[in-house]
Amino acid sequence: MPGHPFRTQSAIVFVLAALLAIPLLGIHESRAGLPEALQRVKPSVVAVGTFQKTRSPPFVFRGTGFVVDDGTLVATAAHVMSEPLKSQDGEVLAILAPTASKENPELRPATVASVDKERDLAVLRIGGAPLPAVTLGNSDAVREGQSIALTGFPIGQVLGFHAITHRGIVASLTPVAIPAANANQLTPRAIEQLRATPVTLFQLDATVYAGHSGSPVYDEDDGKVLGVITMGFSRGAKDPIAGQVSRITFAVPSRFLRDLIVKARP
Repeated sequence: MPGHPFRTQSAIVFVLAALLAIPLLGIHESRAGLPEALQRVKPSVVAVGTFQKTRSPPFVFRGTGFVVDDGTLVATAAHVMSEPLKSQDGEVLAILAPTASKENPELRPATVASVDKERDLAVLRIGGAPLPAVTLGNSDAVREGQSIALTGFPIGQVLGFHAITHRGIVASLTPVAIPAANANQLTPRAIEQLRATPVTLFQLDATVYAGHSGSPVYDEDDGKVLGVITMGFSRGAKDPIAGQVSRITFAVPSRFLRDLIVKARP
């Protein structure tokens, strides 16, 4: 005797729903690691800027950094340091580190320990007790299409110093010449060197704003840092609040950071 039409249709709908749920479950499981990875990375992300007691506000934001090695070193982008300090006015380099209260970040003095301008990387040495440090991953194993996350301070001086996380993918492994921070540095020798020694960077498909420079780019599953956000290239109208949104964003592989950390150690 044939089955009841309503029961048959219900069974078909149930089976189809179960089949459709399988890929959705897979997507959910593949992204389940990011909250845990973020818990490992976020305590190490700091705001990089300058401090001058007599101005308002005393701390002026320049970019993002993250704690590495033994907890007394901070990695960031070299172009964050490009503007000279007004030492005669008491301006010093400093970071704002996260604290348990989350409302009042801790101000720490900093000094430049090592710089690689060619690859737009810098390592700072900070005062005080060691801070939680990230773990560097194997950037040589990064593949196109790999899922990544980045945490930093987009428009930090406006939105406040609360680290924000974005997700994306590695769109391409791209050999490029990193431009100088300003036109005065583009000497004939510098231009020739850029042409001769392009650096393979990670081109990212991710949302990046002014203030993200120096942010860690990490594997969204294990939190290991694979790169450092460098300059982005963009065209189009400029947002009056957010600044220019980077349409093409690059990250310097973390393998270049390892040598710089060794040079920065006392």
